[in-house]
Amino acid sequence: MDSTAFRVIKRLDDPLTVQVRSSPELVVGVGKAAAAVDRERAKRKTTGEGHGPRKADICHLPRTERDPLQITPWDILATFARATTLARQGRGRGLAEHWQGLKYCRAFAADRHGSLRLTEEGTAPELSYRGMQARELGRAFGLAVAERTVRERYPDHLISIIDTDTVLLPGFARTKPAATLGARARPDFLLEAWRPGEGSRIFVVTVNGNHQAVKPKTSASSRTTYRQLDRGSERVQRIHLGQGNETPALITSTEFLASAGVTVHILHAEGDIGLPVRPSSGVYSADAAIGRRALPYVNSVADSTQGKGGRHNAFLIPEKEFPWFGRVIARAHAAGQLSLAGGGGKVGQYLIDDQGSKHFSEKTFAGTASVHDAKATFAGEPYVGTDQVFRINGTRVEAFSGMAADLYDLLADGKVEEYRRRAYERRKSWPKPDDIGDWGANSFRPDGTALAIRVVPKRAPSGDPSLN
Repeated sequence: MDSTAFRVIKRLDDPLTVQVRSSPELVVGVGKAAAAVDRERAKRKTTGEGHGPRKADICHLPRTERDPLQITPWDILATFARATTLARQGRGRGLAEHWQGLKYCRAFAADRHGSLRLTEEGTAPELSYRGMQARELGRAFGLAVAERTVRERYPDHLISIIDTDTVLLPGFARTKPAATLGARARPDFLLEAWRPGEGSRIFVVTVNGNHQAVKPKTSASSRTTYRQLDRGSERVQRIHLGQGNETPALITSTEFLASAGVTVHILHAEGDIGLPVRPSSGVYSADAAIGRRALPYVNSVADSTQGKGGRHNAFLIPEKEFPWFGRVIARAHAAGQLSLAGGGGKVGQYLIDDQGSKHFSEKTFAGTASVHDAKATFAGEPYVGTDQVFRINGTRVEAFSGMAADLYDLLADGKVEEYRRRAYERRKSWPKPDDIGDWGANSFRPDGTALAIRVVPKRAPSGDPSLN
């Protein structure tokens, strides 16, 4: 058997260093890029829905939050998978969205310092491929660093990744001809820090990536990362929890060809917004279905940069709707967990029509006809989910995604609050990466989900026990 597949899987499980940059100099560079962007817009007389204002008081992270990130390439791909279960980037792929990261299994390598870099395959020259890679891996690396930032601030909480469109559609969807948010600028994801019996903390997050090779003469105004961070400061300003402009934000841009290896640049805006505590059962819990809202968007938020009385368009969640919005987020996360495990028609129970309930309930798309049909046992813990078999140099490789069987059953039965209570209680009891039998690279999260990969075991021909 070709050994390439074994080497690839071994490499996916090796801890590597991802550089993180967040500094006063980065803030200055982004400011210069913003000034250049404004000059270009003025010259072109460009106005419109997609521009400004920018989030005020964007700054660098505290020293304790910008250390290099130690992570395995498989954990990076698992982050991408978990983030895209409800993304609906291509309806023809159905619930197979989260498997798209498998094409990057051979894209990572370590340099002599142990920093993560792209392999020769990872730096393929096709422009369309590079653009797709920048978008997809930009999500993975940016979210991994953003998630660590939130976890360090709330170490006793679980962290959920939720696609922004999924949580905005129930309140802001344009219903004709189909539910959509249109071209309105918005951040990519929300991160929810939660634990039972407390109100959740919400962060809005933008994630970008680029393949610019920065030279000594590259100016701040032309540096792609700085421009992406500037654009991110506009996009995070388009979601407001309440009128106080206190919604915390994390803005990231990943340079894949940085001289020090893959480098995530990150800035943040502080804020102190918490959602109210939900009851553990009843019509005001996340177990109950949500209704649609018609929330304000046009000129919904005061904008001091436009002078007295100035306002700008934004997705505004009024404080009176915080309880409803908390349920939307919890149910969207539940749908994402089930989708990761191939939940099939069970996923749609947590979504309304505007969020694509019908799409996630039908079994006519690729990846949905055979769901929740795979089982795995890791360190004695039974998991249920879905799998995909593909080839590396002709060798069949199996990738599994799923969640602990008891937690899956709770979500399948519509018990969101009980799932959260049980997942939080068990957050430190899941299998350890070194104790998973014949599986190779793996990713276990405190919320009970798992992704693992291995070379498909050989099976003995019928009647030949010597090969068992």
